[in-house]
Amino acid sequence: MTPQERAEKSAKAMWASDRASQGMGMQIAEIAPGRAVLTMRVRPEHLNGHGICHGGFIFTLADSAFAFACNSYNQVTVAQENQITFLSPGRADELLTATALEQDRQGRSGVYDVTVTGEDGRKVALMRGLSRSIKGQHFQEEPQA
Repeated sequence: MTPQERAEKSAKAMWASDRASQGMGMQIAEIAPGRAVLTMRVRPEHLNGHGICHGGFIFTLADSAFAFACNSYNQVTVAQENQITFLSPGRADELLTATALEQDRQGRSGVYDVTVTGEDGRKVALMRGLSRSIKGQHFQEEPQA
């Protein structure tokens, strides 16, 4: 199995039971080893009292992209720490895109940067996620050498 096939199969297995991402209307646009791109249309229920996308929904989009990127090796991996900086508001009915990129992965730990952008290309938020691999696989596969 190629690394790309492993990433795609891992994402498919995770997506099947990811009720949070599905429920918020997210879509997986791209998946590759250590990389994931997810999108989410800002719906009325995502808007806060200022009429802009609630930061918690932007964070969840970034966190989901991070999750799919760090789980792309068929090793169950969870968030150890995340930090987000909001740069501009998400607007009603706007398609937000979260791009997660692996910066480093050694042993059981990884570092991922996520950029959330608006439809016009502006940066909406930047997130850094630290991951930790735990026991388990997304699908049955012999241990990787």
